[in-house]
Amino acid sequence: MSKIKVLLIEDDSILNNYLADLLTKTGYIVEQCFDGVSGLKLAQTQQHQLILLDKMLPQLDGVSLLKTLRETSQQPVIMISAKGAEEERILGLIHGADDYVAKPFNSQELLLRIEGLLRRSQPKISPKKATEITIDGLTLNAAKQFIKVNGEEVEFTTIQFKLLWELISQQNEIISKADLYQAVLNKKLGVYDRSLDMHLSRVRRKLNEANWLGDRLQTVHGKGYCFK
Repeated sequence: MSKIKVLLIEDDSILNNYLADLLTKTGYIVEQCFDGVSGLKLAQTQQHQLILLDKMLPQLDGVSLLKTLRETSQQPVIMISAKGAEEERILGLIHGADDYVAKPFNSQELLLRIEGLLRRSQPKISPKKATEITIDGLTLNAAKQFIKVNGEEVEFTTIQFKLLWELISQQNEIISKADLYQAVLNKKLGVYDRSLDMHLSRVRRKLNEANWLGDRLQTVHGKGYCFK
């Protein structure tokens, strides 16, 4: 764990220093930043295994920072905000956040979320299983973690890759939402949790923008999801 580098972008100096101390004691290497402009520059010029991003930041807010970052990078991001309303969580997920934590939060829960996201962002592929799938010009390579449409690579987050892989590798089978949550997000399905829907929507959009039929990823109401 000592090699895992976390970028902490939080303007509240007390909270920033508290989180930096917590993460350092847990074994992470922490780089601190206190505003959006500097945070974006660090995120774009250096590689971090995880970014903790506050939503309300001076100079450049967290959502705008994330939108710009996602144009060139798929580094895992957990967004932190004092606003815990569902629409705030959805906004963060729409613009590419991998997870969302609302203030005030439990330190142990935050550490568990970080561990879970880091675990999901380093998928382990069994050598006995297929590592590449190609369907109608769409290619997924699990070993190298890339997706290509007609030979052109398309950027996907690790979670989006796992979601698409799970659906395509079980073509024409209906996968329950609970099973997908466990396989892709490594957590149980919550009653009001819509994070998987947000990720699926982004996958569809990216495929459509690459001139591939994203609508083949279908929602089967009351049952789950299916790739046709």
